Amino acid sequence: MRRANYKPIFASFLLSVVTIQCMLQSSASLSVGYYKSKCPNAEGIVADAVRSAITGSGDRGIGAGLIRLHFHDCFVRGCDASVLLDGPNTEKTAPPNLSLRGFEVIDTAKSRLESACPGKVSCADILAFAARDLVVLLGGVNYTVPSGRLDGSTSSSSEAMQFLPPPFGDVSQIQSMFAVKGLTLDDMVILSGAHAVGRSHCSSFSNRLYSWNSPDGVDPSMDKNFAAYLKTKCPENGGGDPAHKVLFTSDQTLLNNAQAAALVNQSSNQPYTWPRSFNKAMVKMGAIEILTSANGGRIRKNCRVAN
Repeated sequence: MRRANYKPIFASFLLSVVTIQCMLQSSASLSVGYYKSKCPNAEGIVADAVRSAITGSGDRGIGAGLIRLHFHDCFVRGCDASVLLDGPNTEKTAPPNLSLRGFEVIDTAKSRLESACPGKVSCADILAFAARDLVVLLGGVNYTVPSGRLDGSTSSSSEAMQFLPPPFGDVSQIQSMFAVKGLTLDDMVILSGAHAVGRSHCSSFSNRLYSWNSPDGVDPSMDKNFAAYLKTKCPENGGGDPAHKVLFTSDQTLLNNAQAAALVNQSSNQPYTWPRSFNKAMVKMGAIEILTSANGGRIRKNCRVAN
């Protein structure tokens, strides 16, 4: 199988133009249009903040960071904006989160929302809206986002290390970690498409370039030309942050699992199946372990502070 076969699934993430209709699956606490009476222009305010950040800076890496923020938030303590909290030993300080970007966009959106509708819109919902808005700005789908999440007050570096799927994990390991969060193999493959945008640190994949048990030290499953290019960007003693292709072991090993590879090829060969699959995966992920006021949920006035 040619490695190039892996790319269309990512391309479809950016090129799909079908408007998605949400199908809320498991969280009665979330609803589309939740802020209609509480803060009518909430989603528009977030969208403006995202658009200004991307078009103003010309740095799409910031936008890609917004998708990662939402994902990294939901996988640790659920979608409660705990990834945004500052302080020692918080999720921000965990190695997988040191390269997260886009915090300032969330800060801007939150500040504008607090001026327009004080104490009404949660940081967790801002993360969900911002991830969707980034997809739209990249030329992707415009889908509705169920909202009504509440924010948490606890953030743990050790929990981030425990629950965030590592870039060097194999299919079985990553699948198990997704399953703990109620996500299927299908969801895992679809959500892996988000790796198509943004940048990666060399440390996340350099083992595939230099540490494999092969004559040249390169992972045999990696395209040789691609590996040679990456070595120019990531020399063995350190280097930069190249654009994503199939960088991570966790992505590459999808092709080494029959069921996962079939899903990759299905999305590649039938791109119009992507909108429904993407919708289902994003909605499910965005509903992981939603907090209620009874178990500590609140609306933080400052997304960086537990208050």
